[in-house]
Amino acid sequence: MMSDKPRRSGRNARLAKRAAPPTVNPAPPGQRGGQYRPLSETDLRQVYDTALRLLAELGMGEVPDRLRADLLGAGAQSRDDGRVVFPKALVEDCIARAAKKFTLHGRDPDRSIEVGGDKVYFGTGGAAVNTLDLDTGLYRPSTLRDLHDFTRLQDQLDNVAWFTRCCIATDVPDNFDLDVNTAYALLRNTTKPTATAFTIAEHVDPIVRMFDIAGGGEGAFAKRPFVKCHISPVISPMRFGDDAVDVVYKCIEHNIPMSCITAAQAGATAPATMAGFLAQSLAETLASLVMVNVIAPGYPMVFSNWPLVIDLRSGAFAGGGGETTLLNAASAQLSNWLGLPSGVAASMTDAKGIDAQYGVEKGMTSLAAALAGGNLIYESSGMTAALLGASFEAFILDDEMHAMTYRALRGVEVTEDNLGFDAICGAILGDGHFLGADHTYQAMERDYHYPKFADRTQPQVWADAGAESAWDRANARAKHVLGEDGPSYLTTDQDQAIREQFHILDH
Repeated sequence: MMSDKPRRSGRNARLAKRAAPPTVNPAPPGQRGGQYRPLSETDLRQVYDTALRLLAELGMGEVPDRLRADLLGAGAQSRDDGRVVFPKALVEDCIARAAKKFTLHGRDPDRSIEVGGDKVYFGTGGAAVNTLDLDTGLYRPSTLRDLHDFTRLQDQLDNVAWFTRCCIATDVPDNFDLDVNTAYALLRNTTKPTATAFTIAEHVDPIVRMFDIAGGGEGAFAKRPFVKCHISPVISPMRFGDDAVDVVYKCIEHNIPMSCITAAQAGATAPATMAGFLAQSLAETLASLVMVNVIAPGYPMVFSNWPLVIDLRSGAFAGGGGETTLLNAASAQLSNWLGLPSGVAASMTDAKGIDAQYGVEKGMTSLAAALAGGNLIYESSGMTAALLGASFEAFILDDEMHAMTYRALRGVEVTEDNLGFDAICGAILGDGHFLGADHTYQAMERDYHYPKFADRTQPQVWADAGAESAWDRANARAKHVLGEDGPSYLTTDQDQAIREQFHILDH
């Protein structure tokens, strides 16, 4: 009698092979967007023309003297009431000269990303003053320790392509110490491309010295800048902010890439109508583009047109919902239509906990922004409570959501092999199924994303294992990561040099 051991051995090997995690990410960051186009070509032209008209006839108010001189020297004009108007030719010349693609460097070169074109990357943003506590499940004021922990956690998340500080260390009252220790947390805990903000321009020079220490010596950072700056030089409606404009000049002096963020709110600081909002918000972001390119033509700037929405019944900021979904997708489409590196905001759920509202609002807004081709999708990781909160569990679950979105963007590759004519014939004339076939195994490795935290077990198996929710599983994972000693990305000498020059606080 013939033994069946070889047969079972082969079957067991195939089962083990299928159970093993894929060795290659089937859809890494940088997939291509642009499939969703909420605006027609006529719509795009009308919004753009209205934005140009706003800049040419109404212009910008509260223009700082230094910027006014530079703008007037480039062809802008001053109205009798002091507002500065931008002729259409000036705006379109700046669009033509603007950087269309550039690299956001990581301190690890393998983690650098190219911004522009139709590549989509999810990252972070925000200034949450509250953190969802891992132990109590309730919100408390964000601390410097939280900032370090968020940075450590996201460093291990493959689908978060860059990290901007997501919370404000409310236990650091001094603004300079806050800016310094925020920058230090980024340097110590990740080598991804990062971003921060500067409260005032006077903080830029000393913090760049810190970046030089981490980069290898004096002047190293300017040659290969691995931190960009988030600035809001335009305040809605249609005026400049003096302090933020000063920061722009300082960033250009040090070759720090910028995200110039317009964050108008529909019905409050911009029209409630979708079309009117898009026109004003586009005009304001174009004003930032003109400013930067008048000072330094072709300077690396992310065209960060972030439509925000309020609940018109209460006046409260609304981070989720259909209007946020639509407006940020339309903003990405407009920016890409102009050929500019686009930044939008999504996944800003109003939910306080990890619940159905959380999933719906995050999933809809982030997928729409990606499908519309937003190059950098900010706020998309970890943010809750309409940007007032940040959550460790949310970082874990959002990373998995991004993987699903990247897989959707990758789409269907139609090739002769993928169409599978021979595989279909072989299965039907052979075993009658596709399980275990080489064609299936190759697709499993190449085409499918397998979630780490979504539960796909049968109900009884789930119940027997403790009936955990996604929140439970993400909580356990976050505690595990943060309970370990993560890498420090500063050498002992670098850390000592920074501490000798700056007030680095314990966390």
